[in-house]
Amino acid sequence: MADEQTMTDLKDLAGAVEGTVATPTSTMPLREKKVDAQGRAYATGRRKDAVARVWVKPGTGKITVNGRDQEVYFARPTLRLVINQPFGLTERTGQYDVVATVKGGGLSGQAGAVLHGIAQALTRFEPALRSPVKAAGFLTRDSRAVERKKYGKAKARRSFQFSKR
Repeated sequence: MADEQTMTDLKDLAGAVEGTVATPTSTMPLREKKVDAQGRAYATGRRKDAVARVWVKPGTGKITVNGRDQEVYFARPTLRLVINQPFGLTERTGQYDVVATVKGGGLSGQAGAVLHGIAQALTRFEPALRSPVKAAGFLTRDSRAVERKKYGKAKARRSFQFSKR
């Protein structure tokens, strides 16, 4: 019973552990800022069958997808919410203009592809934002896709209805 620790001991221990973990990340070298001649950062985002080419530059927060405003192209509010997640996470809402061209897939996959592209381009424009965006999982390509249909089956896994007679 002499080895018992109090809650304050655990807090001190947790603070010490957090302090040791934070030190190496602060000494990590930042990546270089990648910007083209027009001052834009470019990235490609992918999700399901959709591929988005995204350019990010400082501006007023206007997002254009395939030549149309985001409210017109992504009519559902949930899809617009998905697209704006990297800006909300990094507290950069309304500071960057985004121009994206998307091909393939449906609207949900295209929104995910634009999200992936915006996150990648944002980290290329501001390399210091890489760690929070990466921690949120926005830099990882979501590899889930529709499973192919197999022969002898109605769909990918569903069998035809069994008939006894």
